[in-house]
Amino acid sequence: MIIVDTSVWIEYLKGNEHYRNVLPKYLKDKHVVAISAVFGELLQGVKNKREHEIIMGFWESLPKLNEEDLFIEAGKLSHEYKLYNAGVGLIDTYLLVAALKNDYAVWSLDKKLNKAIDIIEQH
Repeated sequence: MIIVDTSVWIEYLKGNEHYRNVLPKYLKDKHVVAISAVFGELLQGVKNKREHEIIMGFWESLPKLNEEDLFIEAGKLSHEYKLYNAGVGLIDTYLLVAALKNDYAVWSLDKKLNKAIDIIEQH
């Protein structure tokens, strides 16, 4: 399964051709899982009712993660690896914890988040 970061969803919703071609394949094959932090960020930036409906449609149709205690675990992981010193925020660390806990991939365009993934994988 794949946790799709906000950055990828934004490119998809903006109509970026690469993401408009790739993401639907993962969605069709049911490889994408929804996480509330990402959809919260997407909803924070909606510009109109149509965008809101599109985002909520994805949220309602995708499988969800069990997110119990993820923020606590994210705080611990951030502290352990000093991710805040690398500019990785708690939301991104939250995604990392969700991926690690469930053995899922994270698809992100965020360089700091991808660097954090590399740091953790090296340990």
